[in-house]
This record gives sequence, structure tokens and C-alpha cells, in this order.
Amino acid sequence: MSKDRGLQIKQKADKVRDMLLQKNKDYGSSALEPLNIFNKGKSTDSLCARIDDKLARIKNVGVSDSTEDTLFDLCGYLILLMISIDDNNEKTGI
Repeated sequence: MSKDRGLQIKQKADKVRDMLLQKNKDYGSSALEPLNIFNKGKSTDSLCARIDDKLARIKNVGVSDSTEDTLFDLCGYLILLMISIDDNNEKTGI
């Protein structure tokens, strides 16, 4: 039976989108607009650190059903990183 790859891509992308929208509702834009109480870095730097953490987990634990949430988190952080870079470019006029 042939799988509809387009449908699979849409379903996974929709799941990442829905997760990001829910987290934004729950936490606000904290990833893109950090409070900077302890960490004084830019959002881009903080997002890169979170991505590093997710990649370390995948490296240490591997890819399995138990790390599927980590993969979705990683996708979400990569999208937020792209938005953060866009925001920085708009501020600097690039």
C-alpha cells in the first residue's frame, strides 16, 4: 500500500504548529521575549542553547518512541529560532 507522503508531512507539520501555538498560549512569547532575570542573553542565544539540549538528549538516548516529544520540541525550537533571526534582521534593517 502506497503512503500519501504529502498527508504525512502535513500531519506532522500541523502537530508541530499546534504544539507551538499551545505553548505560546500557555507561556506567552517567553522563548522570543525572555524575561532575562537570570540569563541576560538574546532570544537567539537562548534558543540555540535549548536546541543544543535537545540534540544532546537525542545523542545520549537515541531516537525512539520515548524521544518523539524531543523531536517535536526540536522542530519547534528551530522554527522559533528562524523567527528570532527574522526579528533581529528586521531590527537591524537586514
